Amino acid sequence: MPDFTDLQSYVELPRVAGLALSPDGHRLVTTAAALTADRTAWRPALWEVDPAGREPARRLTRGEKGESQPVFTPDGDLLFVSGRQDPDTKDAPESSSLWALPPRGEARSVATRAGGVSAVAVARDAGTVLVTSPTLPAAVTDADDAARRKARKDGAVTAILHEGYPIRYWDHDLGPDEPRLLIHTDDGWRDLTPAPGRALDEAAATLSPDGRTVLTTWSVALPRGDRRTVVEAIDTATGDRRTLLGDPDHDYGPAWVSPDGVAVVVLRTRRTTPELAPRTDLVLLPLTGGEARPVAPEWDRRPADVAWTPDSRALVVAADDRGRAPLFRIDLESDRVTRLTGDHGAYSNAVVSPDGGTVYALRNAVDCPPTPVRLDAQAPDQQPTLLPGPVEPPVLPGTLTEVTATAVDGAPLRAWLVLPDRQGPVPLLLWVHGGPLGSWNTWQWRWNPWLMAARGYAVLLPDPALSTGYGQDFVQRGWGAWGEAPYTDLMALQDAAEALPEIDATRTAAMGGSFGGYMANWIAGHTDRFRAIVTHASLWSLDQFGPTTDLSYYWRVEMSPERALANSPDRHADAIRTPMLVVHGDKDYRVPIGEALRLWWDLQSRVADPEANPHRFLYFPSENHWILTPQHAALWYETVHAFLATHVLGEEWQVPDLLR
Repeated sequence: MPDFTDLQSYVELPRVAGLALSPDGHRLVTTAAALTADRTAWRPALWEVDPAGREPARRLTRGEKGESQPVFTPDGDLLFVSGRQDPDTKDAPESSSLWALPPRGEARSVATRAGGVSAVAVARDAGTVLVTSPTLPAAVTDADDAARRKARKDGAVTAILHEGYPIRYWDHDLGPDEPRLLIHTDDGWRDLTPAPGRALDEAAATLSPDGRTVLTTWSVALPRGDRRTVVEAIDTATGDRRTLLGDPDHDYGPAWVSPDGVAVVVLRTRRTTPELAPRTDLVLLPLTGGEARPVAPEWDRRPADVAWTPDSRALVVAADDRGRAPLFRIDLESDRVTRLTGDHGAYSNAVVSPDGGTVYALRNAVDCPPTPVRLDAQAPDQQPTLLPGPVEPPVLPGTLTEVTATAVDGAPLRAWLVLPDRQGPVPLLLWVHGGPLGSWNTWQWRWNPWLMAARGYAVLLPDPALSTGYGQDFVQRGWGAWGEAPYTDLMALQDAAEALPEIDATRTAAMGGSFGGYMANWIAGHTDRFRAIVTHASLWSLDQFGPTTDLSYYWRVEMSPERALANSPDRHADAIRTPMLVVHGDKDYRVPIGEALRLWWDLQSRVADPEANPHRFLYFPSENHWILTPQHAALWYETVHAFLATHVLGEEWQVPDLLR
């Protein structure tokens, strides 16, 4: 069990993700990532979980490079992606390849490509295997791709020539290769998308049960640097491609094909304007094409993960809902929505048993990391049955409760509140979530409130305007006006928390990352009620941010120039009186490092006495929007703890040893 006062103990806690169910329903497989021997990375391995819950989970793989993306074939083989060495050829691939683990026996290498395999899908009935694989644009064969890559490597060439937008995404450059979809045959790979350009970046692809059709998201280039996403249907025999679903007013995808191969359900998101927030729903249409109809059109939630029931008559859907993310069952004939889970958990990766009677999923919550569970496929508001997984849920150093308040405009507000296991009143940390379309409803590895509770802090996790799970109107309240309702909502919930007898209202701090970092910056310029502010990967100058983020075309339809100016935190730099800890990774392409550099200069240029400078800048040259490596994650927490201890608890400033 981890000790939440010990950062090393915390980072050693394995991390469970993903779920795959065998065709006969007898085998359930997940991945668990454990710390490597040198403690600089997490390595995933495949684990089998007993669907009946009687036997403990057992580890299936132990490759040096790890294994991920498990998916079963119709005959029961377990496919997965790994960069492990082939024991027959002794080849050590430079990139990941496709492997198969039979029900009994050793794993074998199925296929390799020079650019590796980044995703895999299998046709439910036919067993056709589809992979996504990066390929250099001019390559026409596997050998050609390998030769071109070798030429670049031998010539020490890293240059990339771009012909359009975008050129990078989150934490990585796009190119020089491009994702392609390939079918695996006895003769090797058959390329279904020989010249996609950037159309398949971050694509989600799946196969019809008979293996004859691939459905994939496809990014379409538009005038003035814009893009929109459609769903394409590709014939696996001929490579012929047709647009199944697409129009100028929406983005579509991913898509899920019904088990009988007749229908497709697709996630649809209304394209935004600076005045109109996005709305996400599900639509249903025939696989052969035709008119799409909304699924449960009166249901005011944002669906996410989707699974079909085996009879093709219903969907099991996860969606944010008032600080939770329950599973819902949607009957497609009546559009009736039934909430299946009655607890405060957040569910994902749902799979339905072949007989349609059971749902397996990963459940996590603010107070529980992901763990496999079993549910009745039809019973409403039920409690899950926890299955013995690779990791036991940890014992936490506190309790979870809720806080409510009323917004300035009368909207009801709520937040989670983590309270430490000690006598109050205790100091309070306000944490603002990212997104901005999101909710505090899941376990957090990067922003874990229980590490703060172990040190005596209470942590407030509010869902202000723009948060999901409260209906479309709640999102619209803050759209294009980040500094208005989201800010006043946060202050209303902070007031409610500070009024509790367990809380010491004289010792508070505000923290946030990404959009939460934006809000931290906005708070710094609009109130001095907090003793310290931590701002991570934060937006500071919105006029600068818009053209430099990796998806500038989206920002243009979220914030008009006028709204960006009105909501830009840098305009209020002169009003900042609170010590700030600025944190940023240089490889952050979503919120580029220029935001932190400009924020840091704006803070330093207002410091009259350098010896009394209250601000600090924690800079990670090799990290991105998230601090992902174990050693840096621990250092992040250690620095935040030290900064808060100085300004909130009144202790002497102590620089972490590894930073001295």
